Amino acid sequence: MDPFEIAGSVIGVVGVALMIRQHLWAWPVGLVQVLIYAWVFYRSRFYAGAMLQVIFFGLLLYGWWSWWQGTRTGTTRAELPVTRLNRVARGAALLGGLGITLGLGAFLRGTTDAVLPYWDAFITAFSLIAQALQARKKIENWLVWTVVNAVAVGMYATQHLYLTAALYAVFLVMAVLGWRVWRRTEPEAAG
Repeated sequence: MDPFEIAGSVIGVVGVALMIRQHLWAWPVGLVQVLIYAWVFYRSRFYAGAMLQVIFFGLLLYGWWSWWQGTRTGTTRAELPVTRLNRVARGAALLGGLGITLGLGAFLRGTTDAVLPYWDAFITAFSLIAQALQARKKIENWLVWTVVNAVAVGMYATQHLYLTAALYAVFLVMAVLGWRVWRRTEPEAAG
């Protein structure tokens, strides 16, 4: 077994567990995990996945800053609350994800030796959306992660990345758990 894949998997599970608990340390743990998986995906010719890890690095830095800053009213700072997207934002996220999937998939198919370019592009597009939503504590991030993780399990298994497929199966279960836990912390759910 690949030691990088093992390390990335273990660190990834720790990071998601911290994210479910809305713990600030989820962000730096995630930074380490994406650096490792950038290498794993690049070596496996999942170029969109490798590129995604680099973009995730920036999104993780933003999420860390966003959660640390919280919400401010004057000189007071409060924890960033869990909220929901409105209907327009949900539609924009879906259409944006589909557009990125088609464009990136076509690019990968035409210019690289990528395996499963459209599936790789789908995972990339919707992972970006999920990560951006997570950075702002939008509860829909967990629904998007659920779909992404389900697709990823199949894609990585077909390419014999069994540990990575197993990791995404764990992430799938954790995404459902994250949805349930975060729902209980929504301001309207607390009232």
